[in-house]
Amino acid sequence: MNKNSLTLLLVFLLSLTSKAQISHTNNSTESLERPKLVVGIVIDQMRYDYLTRFYNKFGEDGFKRLMKEGFNCKNNHFNYVPTYTGPGHASIFTGTSPKYHGIISNNWYDKELKKNVYCVEDDSEQSVGTSNNSGQMSPRKMVSTTFADENRLFTQMRGKTIGVSIKDRASILPAGHTANAAYWFQGEDEGHWISSTYYMDSLPKWVIEFNKEHHVDSYLKEWNTLYPIETYTESGDDLNDFEGGFEGKETATFPYDLVILKRQNKGYDILKTTPYGNSLTTDFAIEAVKGEQLGKDNETDVLTVSYSCTDYVGHNFGVNSKEIEDTYLRLDIDLGRFLKALDDAVGKNNYTVFLTADHAAVDVPEYLKSVNIPAGYFDSKAFRNSVNEFITNTYGNNNLIESISNNQIFLNKEKLKELNLDLDDVQEDLVNEIISYNYIEKAYTGTAMSSTSFIDGIERLIQNGFNQKRSGDVIFAFAPAVINYGKTGSTHGSAYEYDTHVPLLFFGKGIKHGATFQRTEITDIAPTISALLGISYPNANMGNPLDFVFK
Repeated sequence: MNKNSLTLLLVFLLSLTSKAQISHTNNSTESLERPKLVVGIVIDQMRYDYLTRFYNKFGEDGFKRLMKEGFNCKNNHFNYVPTYTGPGHASIFTGTSPKYHGIISNNWYDKELKKNVYCVEDDSEQSVGTSNNSGQMSPRKMVSTTFADENRLFTQMRGKTIGVSIKDRASILPAGHTANAAYWFQGEDEGHWISSTYYMDSLPKWVIEFNKEHHVDSYLKEWNTLYPIETYTESGDDLNDFEGGFEGKETATFPYDLVILKRQNKGYDILKTTPYGNSLTTDFAIEAVKGEQLGKDNETDVLTVSYSCTDYVGHNFGVNSKEIEDTYLRLDIDLGRFLKALDDAVGKNNYTVFLTADHAAVDVPEYLKSVNIPAGYFDSKAFRNSVNEFITNTYGNNNLIESISNNQIFLNKEKLKELNLDLDDVQEDLVNEIISYNYIEKAYTGTAMSSTSFIDGIERLIQNGFNQKRSGDVIFAFAPAVINYGKTGSTHGSAYEYDTHVPLLFFGKGIKHGATFQRTEITDIAPTISALLGISYPNANMGNPLDFVFK
């Protein structure tokens, strides 16, 4: 090979190398292109089977659009108990369970303060937008970060985070510690969206204007079924013995005149137990996208939206009610207009959405018993009396128990020490006693939860919900379809499928169309979004990114 040929070969090889480097650079840039906005939607108390049960009555723009264009994880579960609103929202956005993020319930007994505390209460903050103390809230009791926090850190605080929900805890916990704002609804005689000094000193102009326009009044009207009630064949009879209803109305049957009923049902709070509260939430969330200019620059923003009214309706009327069916058919319409608003404001291929629930719910046990399915109601007062009697008879002292709450018994450590009693022995004695009680299916000591590793079953879920600093000394679980609740309406909180199996839909930029029956867990959501954004996982994350949902 002569000198000229060698030179030409060298130039050719250098050209190939340069092209490969350029191609690699372009591919890397494309793979790191992030959505301008991530929207996390949580539907309070949504069972997975609502997607399939009401599917044929949904329109094309809401749930069906998410399923037909996005990815449906059909076997998605919570991996801890208790399955309540506070822990649910915290777990979804932190990628971990109460064991690590610390939100062990909505309310719990504080062993240091010796009193019950609320998961987002914070007396060091003041209300913004109301003179009521309902704004004295913050996320400080949650000890880990959310993916929204990690996005704020990654973008040097340039990416915004806004939380929206009727419920304070459902707005505050998802948005995390570094949020620009979290907003929730103050009902009663106000009907306004409010916040806390944790985020701001005064409401921004767009929120003030929204409150002044008093959209809330447009929803004080008759609540009747969206479609003829006889077509609601996916739910039970409208008149039955399993529903609560409203004060001032003799039966829990359609229609409901909200203007009249408002007076006896805490004013504007009545909207929480109707689908119109979800419509109001949608109105406010759309205004938040505009008012905060979300998705308008090159830094990813995060909007968390939790629909709370599905939970209030479920608690009042039950999962098999005409009211719950109508609520989901109307929510489907609200989701459709929310997605359309995101299309218009951010652009169809510029945002990513996930939709899930903070827990599901059980059928009303009285209804289950009427169709010969085992179910029951736990008598907490009788349980407390029996446990206290056992303690007194066994140890000659009735001051050894400080609290019984959230299916946990908290012992008085000072009194145990004073009586020279061994903590482990007393825990074991209590477990051996209560496991024989009616409707109690499982019981464990706090020591066992701290020292033994459970890899499956209800035991694993109990352990994932057990926080060594905050949880009790004895933990117990009910038998299936047994609840500590009234005899009308549905509730939740257990480790059983009816409470743990919830939807998980991904949609939008970076998400492919598809579905899977592979088991996924609620703690997988945060690392999946973190992976999509190329940011750090939340600092106490225990989940795994679901790579099969990505394009």
